[in-house]
Amino acid sequence: MLQQTQVDRVVPKYREFLRRFPTVKHLAAAPVAEVRRLWYPLGYNVRPIRLHAIACETVARYGGRLPDREEALRQLPGVGRYTAGAILSFAYGRDTAVLDTNVRRVLGRVFLGRARLARVRGDKTFWDLAASLVPRGRGYDFNQALMDFGATWCTARKPRCAPCPMRSFCACFPFGASS
Repeated sequence: MLQQTQVDRVVPKYREFLRRFPTVKHLAAAPVAEVRRLWYPLGYNVRPIRLHAIACETVARYGGRLPDREEALRQLPGVGRYTAGAILSFAYGRDTAVLDTNVRRVLGRVFLGRARLARVRGDKTFWDLAASLVPRGRGYDFNQALMDFGATWCTARKPRCAPCPMRSFCACFPFGASS
């Protein structure tokens, strides 16, 4: 629900969604039209359809519990590497990398800098870097912190470079972060 949608718009819809569908089984049993109606007006309207399909498959194949292996998760409709990593990290406490826009921006600025960042093609470099940084036993906290840092401190338009706690080793500092 939060993809490119502000938190203040999502919170009431999220609460309403969980009241109506408190479990995967409730979601799977609901008509897809109702799932779409509750999702509206958050955008990305294919997502409630995929979410419903994931719920149906999860109930049918896994007894109503999302699988805890990346390969199985990625076989679910619309689940890619990011979503699988997020489920493994946040739901199952695994030390798995999560790479969203904010994390990619922070990693690029801090570890690559402008010159190297300009030469990076695709996400493999970022996935490899993110995976190498996840501290053992702290994946949940690390991923949450990195995502939050990118959303609130190392922002896309107005990063807070001067007082940044990572400025001493940031590849973009002191020139600011233009990525």
